Amino acid sequence: MGRVCAGCGRDLLHASYTSNQWHKGSGFSRCPNCVHGHSSDTPATQQPDSGRYNHSITASFDSHALDNPFESGSFRWVARGVYTAGPRSGQACVVKWFKKGAVFEADYFALDIKAVGRALEIVNRFNGLNIINKTVKFNVPAVWVLDKPAPQAGQRALVEPFIQNYTKFNSNTGWTDDLGPWPQVMQALSHFSYHISGGNNVLCDLQGGIYRHEIVLSDPVILSRTRDFGVTDLGPEGIASFFSYHDCNKYCRPDWSKPANPQRHLNPIPGTTMIRRTVPTATSRPMYTRYYGNG
Repeated sequence: MGRVCAGCGRDLLHASYTSNQWHKGSGFSRCPNCVHGHSSDTPATQQPDSGRYNHSITASFDSHALDNPFESGSFRWVARGVYTAGPRSGQACVVKWFKKGAVFEADYFALDIKAVGRALEIVNRFNGLNIINKTVKFNVPAVWVLDKPAPQAGQRALVEPFIQNYTKFNSNTGWTDDLGPWPQVMQALSHFSYHISGGNNVLCDLQGGIYRHEIVLSDPVILSRTRDFGVTDLGPEGIASFFSYHDCNKYCRPDWSKPANPQRHLNPIPGTTMIRRTVPTATSRPMYTRYYGNG
């Protein structure tokens, strides 16, 4: 059960309020953001766009690259190519396509784009806090149809700009890389996502590359209370597990909300974990399958 904050008007979960504020009652409770006056945490009238786009409609992927993908997950291949038109002409890009037999391919493209869109909303807000001296960006993939060569011709795929020095910072089960400042910034970003969404989402599975003026991420996972973001959205169990392993660092603000006494439901592993949908019964529980890499 949630409550509308008397300060900012957001409908937030019970866990988003301190005990003192919650006990003031509906119409009087204020979230930590409003109590402590961090105006930059509140919705802005205009937000910067933190997306990194293709800016092209054509690219070239040779047969050798498609036959020998440089990255492989449990259900996708990843190969490198080159943009052949537009502002990115001559720059490197990647194509991600499904392996044969990936039963959730039809839904995955829409859910992937949906997760990136939510991630951009969160990152735009995070950048406005000026916690770090770089801009956090997300690759925004587009769904293209491969026209050649065979056997991939006619297959839909995701295309996005190539990321150098690819590193994984956390996973969707609570695993984190806390060695160094940038991994810690990423853990703070995940914490912030819970706070700014009123406890409804956690942005995680953060991975990408660090550049001179920015850090570019790709393949985000959104954990949600209602499991709206596909097979990598581990729902309330994922949110609780993430915070059961999370230790606030110097980049987390003390007023950011987090679950009270979160329980551990999952073992933290570096790879991404998928949930296998089951037919609901009175005793059924979600089944989890683990995979590594870019999916």
